[in-house]
Amino acid sequence: MAGKNGEVLNGGAEEGPPGIINKIFPKMISPSTAKDWFDRRRAHIRPWNNFVDQRRFSRPQNFGELCKRVTRNVEHFQSNYIFIFLGLILYCIITSPMLLIALAVFFGACYIVYLKTLQSKMVLFGRELSMANQYGLAGAVSFPFFWLAGAGAAVFWVLGATLVIIGSHASFHEIEGDFEELQMEPV
Repeated sequence: MAGKNGEVLNGGAEEGPPGIINKIFPKMISPSTAKDWFDRRRAHIRPWNNFVDQRRFSRPQNFGELCKRVTRNVEHFQSNYIFIFLGLILYCIITSPMLLIALAVFFGACYIVYLKTLQSKMVLFGRELSMANQYGLAGAVSFPFFWLAGAGAAVFWVLGATLVIIGSHASFHEIEGDFEELQMEPV
């Protein structure tokens, strides 16, 4: 049954690493959709040298200009900000060995669930478990490891660091193409 779900959502993908991932997490987003989204984000990245150019940073004159800068810079540098967020997540995972172990336990439990569903339906206390229940069980098994690893603190650290970095960049980076508006204002 898990094979049928994976084929429906995957479009009959071949066996191998991508096929296994689709069958372990059949209701999640397909790798082709994720790759397309990732490629679109990469295509819209603004040049990093413009992003970090120190000459383009200045203090906003007033609160109205601050709001205008934040709004325009978030729209303009959206893809850059997403890659900063992903980089902070990767940094947090790599620098926390316990978090790596917790993730390994979770994905190991999901793989065991996948292998069990290939053999037969999973039954617990005389009741057949649905796929959502099985993955919930895998999450429950790995929860103590995430708790010991401080996953909650890691999530809030990543969110806080992202907000500080993006907020300060968007606030202090001058708006691209704002020079025409400056010339049109009356003196």
